[in-house]
Amino acid sequence: MAVSTVERSKRSLATENETPVPPLNNGDRLTRAEFERIYAAHPEIKKAELIEGVVYVPSPARHREHGKPHFHSISWLGTYSAATPGVEGSDTATLRLDFENEPQPDALLFLPPECGGTTRVGDEGYLEGTPELILEVSASSASYDLNQKKRVYARNGVAEYIVYLAYEQRVIWYVLRDGVYEEQQADDDGVLKSRRFPGLWLLPDALLSGDLHSVLESLQHGIASPEHKTFCAALTLRREEAK
Repeated sequence: MAVSTVERSKRSLATENETPVPPLNNGDRLTRAEFERIYAAHPEIKKAELIEGVVYVPSPARHREHGKPHFHSISWLGTYSAATPGVEGSDTATLRLDFENEPQPDALLFLPPECGGTTRVGDEGYLEGTPELILEVSASSASYDLNQKKRVYARNGVAEYIVYLAYEQRVIWYVLRDGVYEEQQADDDGVLKSRRFPGLWLLPDALLSGDLHSVLESLQHGIASPEHKTFCAALTLRREEAK
């Protein structure tokens, strides 16, 4: 349908009268609704987080410090999810935790409601609720990943929180006990094992050295363990009961 000259003029005038939405800046204090409105108005911003009502816009990501470990971490979690029907994962998805916190975790695993979890996909496509496990690759963001964000995740009941510290070359796996995170120690073989997701095993030294083959080889031992088989059977039963 052709647009009249008068209609084009009205549209042009409306555009000129629109007030531009300012971009998100580090340190802005916003409500979650304000944060989402501004974020949506600036598609050029690829990642921004709201932590305790404060905006954080990460620096550009470098390959060695972020891209490569992120890729390997996703490969590890994705392989576990593929072998564990009912467990879902996500990569850098917006997560609505509460009214002052909307992070974009580098990776996470969760159980949907039909499997006994509390995380769901909301009407607008965002994740809502508390995932069972969150992983962050920390280089420039290490300060708030280990402080503000850590407190937020603990307060919201995230059972396990993994932080890959790129510059320190260290992997910390926190387990929530009585509302407080405690660092989990590796076993005698140097393997860290999830308590919330049986069979999710990690060889941190291999992850730090970029040895993805050894990371996945260790995971396969976890997937072949009796506790993983028991977990999968329990998930299958829950999903059947939820139908």
